Amino acid sequence: MNNKITEQQILDQFYSYGSNNQLVGGEYERAIVHPNGRSVSYDEPFGIRWFLSQFANRYDWQPKLEQQNIIALKKNGASITLEPGGQFELSGAPHQDLQDLVEEFSTNRAQIKELAKIAGVSPITCGLTPITAIEDIGWMPKGRYKIMREYLPQKGELALYMMKGTTSVQANYDFKNEQDCAKKVQLCAMMAPLTTAIFANSPLYKNRPTSYMSYRGHIWTRTDPDRTGFPPGLRNDFTFEKWIQYLLDVPMMFIYRDEWIHAHGKSFREFINNGIEGHFPTNQDWELHMTSVFPEVRIKKTIEVRGADCVNHQLAVAFCALFSSLLYDEQSLDQALAILTEFSTHDDRQHRFDVACKFGLEGTIGDKTFTQWAEAIVDIAYGGLGRYQPQSQDLLKPLIDQIQKGCSPGRNLLAFWKQDSSPESVIRYLAY
Repeated sequence: MNNKITEQQILDQFYSYGSNNQLVGGEYERAIVHPNGRSVSYDEPFGIRWFLSQFANRYDWQPKLEQQNIIALKKNGASITLEPGGQFELSGAPHQDLQDLVEEFSTNRAQIKELAKIAGVSPITCGLTPITAIEDIGWMPKGRYKIMREYLPQKGELALYMMKGTTSVQANYDFKNEQDCAKKVQLCAMMAPLTTAIFANSPLYKNRPTSYMSYRGHIWTRTDPDRTGFPPGLRNDFTFEKWIQYLLDVPMMFIYRDEWIHAHGKSFREFINNGIEGHFPTNQDWELHMTSVFPEVRIKKTIEVRGADCVNHQLAVAFCALFSSLLYDEQSLDQALAILTEFSTHDDRQHRFDVACKFGLEGTIGDKTFTQWAEAIVDIAYGGLGRYQPQSQDLLKPLIDQIQKGCSPGRNLLAFWKQDSSPESVIRYLAY
């Protein structure tokens, strides 16, 4: 490969980013399991390979192969990809109108449900596989995952739980320029513990309570401190320069040159200066490297908001609507920042996040519960959506109803589990 990239070119590239379009692209991961909760493997009859093939054959998605294995699909600006344990992810196309995102999510949901009925399996909405043990989940045939499963356990004892068992909802948003990006990143980073609490939905593992409302969130704190959580670039003094310096120093896991090559923890800065096995970085390497860091907020050409457990369809849509209002309505952005600044004065960031993972909306920060903090933020977002996209304001109502209960979705799941803990019943409860 030619066109070696330099540090200055990377910085210049970030300064070229920016858009006034105010688009939103939703990402939705789901686990696919048997009625007894056992994870569906790649090659079994009606397995993950079959699902991908059916999306290609029935719904006209274009397949992507790796060593003759179908590993992803593309269609109309959207993609379907696989997480390491077979979690099925829709990365939606960017939309101006939230109603178009709803239609995209709904179509994908209907198609997965149609195929699942044929296969006799269930797509489920939960932040962590609730029944199957991590060691019993098979690996997807992607070369990068082979390297990741060797590398990440050296960094965190729950890394394989993250890779094979967790699912989430995420969304991507535009920024206008560096100043606008910094303001939005500040909101998303300060909001992250509250985001985790609101959507906490992983209280079970191996069909037993984990003692966490979001065990998924806790797992991420035991995965790899180099590339998760709240790195320096996400603090209150965000600049493109600081974010890029962080990315340049993150240990790399791999590069790709017709095959996946282990980077053995060298930084991208070392890659630029000294190369890896005779290879020097191109822009494609930089793009790949940015996908291998997993902080609570990730900045590329867009701002990716992370940190929510996989939740049911209505709450997943509400997640996208919530941040659309907070990030694209200036009044909402300023009002929410004022509340989140107060929220962030209580304890340190890691403590706030730990409380969110442990207790969800029932946790307390300062003299308020997470529920009270969430009510204030969502009230702002509801008003903002009325100004920004009034036709979509009702998308927040399922979220408002959940918060009014004073508990996260995971509490509802635990209440059901206490009444009927059979694996089959739990899976029916979580069916997508």
